[in-house]
Amino acid sequence: MSTHKNHPYHLVDISPWPILGALGAMTTMMGLIKWFHFYESNLLLLGFSIMALVMYQWWRDIIREATYQGLHTYNVTIGLRWGMILFITSEVFFFISFFWGFFHNSLSPSIELGMNWPPKGIQPFNPIEIPLLNTLILLTSGLTVTWAHHALMENNYSQALQGLMLTVLLGTYFTILQAYEYIEAPFTIADSAYGSSFFVATGFHGIHVIIGTTFLAVCLIRHLLNHFSSIHHFGFEAAAWYWHFVDVVWLFLYISIYWWGS
Repeated sequence: MSTHKNHPYHLVDISPWPILGALGAMTTMMGLIKWFHFYESNLLLLGFSIMALVMYQWWRDIIREATYQGLHTYNVTIGLRWGMILFITSEVFFFISFFWGFFHNSLSPSIELGMNWPPKGIQPFNPIEIPLLNTLILLTSGLTVTWAHHALMENNYSQALQGLMLTVLLGTYFTILQAYEYIEAPFTIADSAYGSSFFVATGFHGIHVIIGTTFLAVCLIRHLLNHFSSIHHFGFEAAAWYWHFVDVVWLFLYISIYWWGS
């Protein structure tokens, strides 16, 4: 069978990863339900393990296609760009729903909340302590990832490496501080609509920071392996777009939930 093609697009080979990824996601959700109800985490850990293995092997295949086989042509990268734009747009609407719920409860607190916001008995976080430090960390990480991007476009290997390493370190530091904040929190997710709004919104943002940090860490490894060039580095560019989205969402979270909402 001829392998010649007369078009610039990439028709992917048959892959086991989509169905295995779906099974891993289903196992993870079943594990979460089991953990919530029976406090047993074995199925959840199995689901996480399946998803981690699938992600590693699926990303490995995509990197091979892009870097070694040259299958990510200009037309393919245009499609990837639009896919990333639409994905980030869907994430924006995902967070809009949390802000909608927060403002719905805070602008007209119901009688169940004592017609107060925050509800009586809840001591909110001081916005000029850890939240402000986390804001500075994320803003700085936005600068370092932009520095890395410009260095990459100028074929400056060492500066791109430094910028990426700093961004990954700052993302990790943010996650550690948020975990500490959760441990020290004077209220829980079960404490009225305030606790639910706070932990769901900031928790999902924290998950996005972990995903973005992982995304950038993979780009750091790829950069060390010389996978990127000044004109062909969309994997890194997509990670930078995602990181800037995470930064902007945090600014809205800080202003509305930590500062105005307290």
